[in-house]
Amino acid sequence: MQWFKPIAMKLNRRERVAVMAGVGFICLFVVVKFAIFPFMDRKDRLRRSLTVNSRNLEEIRSLKAEYETLISTGEQAEKRFKKRRKSFTLLSFLVQLAGEVGIKDKMASMKPTLTQQKDSPYKISQVEMKLKGLSLEQITQYLYKIETSKNMVSIKRISLTKSDDKQGILNVVLQVETLEV
Repeated sequence: MQWFKPIAMKLNRRERVAVMAGVGFICLFVVVKFAIFPFMDRKDRLRRSLTVNSRNLEEIRSLKAEYETLISTGEQAEKRFKKRRKSFTLLSFLVQLAGEVGIKDKMASMKPTLTQQKDSPYKISQVEMKLKGLSLEQITQYLYKIETSKNMVSIKRISLTKSDDKQGILNVVLQVETLEV
């Protein structure tokens, strides 16, 4: 401040006040620019980061729940798969169910296929079957027995067409599948 006194002596009172105000403004600007703004920016960045991380945490929790559900479903399916008879075949199972429902004589054709899965010990067994001359009640009973069996059998595709013969009689094409070892 020693260097400032000779300069300040040459200035009148109004000029000294203006210079002091200017110096005060520059000091205030420096404090705001290099202390307050970085602090506020950091606070905003932390707030945004917290929001993003909260969303990520919720997504991770959701994925964890989905993963646990898939693991549980897989374990249940494996238990059901192991309980199935070793001699189980999809074709004989479908014929047996058709006999139980009373539609064995309505079976027009059955075409079995077996597909080996890549990198898996399992094979997909499929049977495409055509049934002719069924009532809606017979179809419903047969589909119900297929889907509710404990043999892990599912209907992949179904096609219903009206029969030309009688009112309310349908022809059905089913594609049924299951896993086999």
